[in-house]
Amino acid sequence: MPPDISLFTLALLCLAALAAGWVDAVVGGGGLLLLPALLVGLPQVPTAFILGTNKSAAIVGTSAAAVTYLRKAPIDVGIALRIGVAAMAGSLGGAFFAAGINSEVLRPLIMAVLLGVLAFVLFRPAFGTTAVASGPVSRQRVLAAVLIAGLGIGFYDGLIGPGTGAFLVVALVAVLHMDLVTSSATAKVVNVCTNIGALTMFAIQGTVLWQLGGLLALFNLVGGTVGARMALKRGAGFVRGVLVLVVIVLLCKLAYDQWFAV
Repeated sequence: MPPDISLFTLALLCLAALAAGWVDAVVGGGGLLLLPALLVGLPQVPTAFILGTNKSAAIVGTSAAAVTYLRKAPIDVGIALRIGVAAMAGSLGGAFFAAGINSEVLRPLIMAVLLGVLAFVLFRPAFGTTAVASGPVSRQRVLAAVLIAGLGIGFYDGLIGPGTGAFLVVALVAVLHMDLVTSSATAKVVNVCTNIGALTMFAIQGTVLWQLGGLLALFNLVGGTVGARMALKRGAGFVRGVLVLVVIVLLCKLAYDQWFAV
């Protein structure tokens, strides 16, 4: 625990962890809340420790959401784990190249992709409201999901990160023809795999504030459990609304970082 953190800052970080767990469980993108909160609340802490502490909290909420979904949602665990292993490999590759990438060049490309995702979801109201696929998923579609949602989005997660969960949800609906609830549930299993890999590396490097991370993890756990239950109860329409909101927020954040941040 940082020695000079105030109770007010600690309370705000706990609220951010709670909200991040909820958002991440419903549709992904909880890092849009907790990571900036840690950066603002702990300006004296090196970035590596911020990233490691964020992962130590996020992995608990993501795991809780995954367990909640596994109990009630029709997840194909085998497919989810295959995508998850590929995503872990992709994230390691992305992290390897991250130091040499100019984020000012990359952000406009990501914003263009997000605008496309937003338009696609808005202009197709039935997107993800029901599962299209019937019967076993073909090997070709599973392979495409492993390459796109696993290696591709995993690489993005290691390279930059924000919005990974939302990208996963959209990719799984588009490639495997899942409904949004099943897609969100599957994305949680994939996220657990990538978080395990990332947290292991941060732990080896000694860049985790374990006391603070443990406290934030409790709030993230509550948010993740509640968010998963709400998504299961309210269905695909609710998840779709949260997805649209998260994509808009991510677009605004990237635009601010690109043109207005000092």
